[in-house]
Amino acid sequence: MKKVSLDTWIQLLGMVGLLGGLIFVGLQMKQTQRIALAEQQQSRTETFIDMLNTMSETDVSFHRFQLNGLDRGTEITVENFLHQLWWIHENDYLQYSLNLMNNGIWQSKLRAIENLYNGNGKEDLCPLAKQVWSTRRNIINPELVSLVEAMPSKC
Repeated sequence: MKKVSLDTWIQLLGMVGLLGGLIFVGLQMKQTQRIALAEQQQSRTETFIDMLNTMSETDVSFHRFQLNGLDRGTEITVENFLHQLWWIHENDYLQYSLNLMNNGIWQSKLRAIENLYNGNGKEDLCPLAKQVWSTRRNIINPELVSLVEAMPSKC
C-alpha cells in the first residue's frame, strides 16, 4: 500500500467542504424560490382583493350583475375589472413560461382565462368581454393571444 501525503488529504477535505457548500447553496436557492413563489401568490391575492373591494365600493357584484339596466358608471367599473384580469393573466402566463408556476395552478389559470374570454358564461357580459379582449389582444404577448384564441368561443 502506498502512503497518502498530508497535502492530498487536505485537498480531499477541501473538495468535500466545497461540495458540501455547493449543496447548501443549492438548498438555500430552492428555499428562496419557494418563498418568492409564495410572495407572488400573496401579491396576486392582494390584487384581487383590491379589485373586488373597488367593485364593492360601487355596489357591483362581478358574478351577479346584469349589464341591462346598469348605469354607465357600473359598466365602466366592470370593464376596468376585466382589463385588470387580463393584466393578471398575462403575468400568470409569463410566470408559467418561466417555470415559476406549477402545472396544477396553471391549469386553474387557464380555466379562469377561458371564463374571462367567454364573458364568464353570461350572454349579457359577452359583448363587453369581447370588446375588452379586442382592445387588450394587441398589447398582450402574442403567444398568450394564440393560446386564448384557440379556446372555444361561447359568445
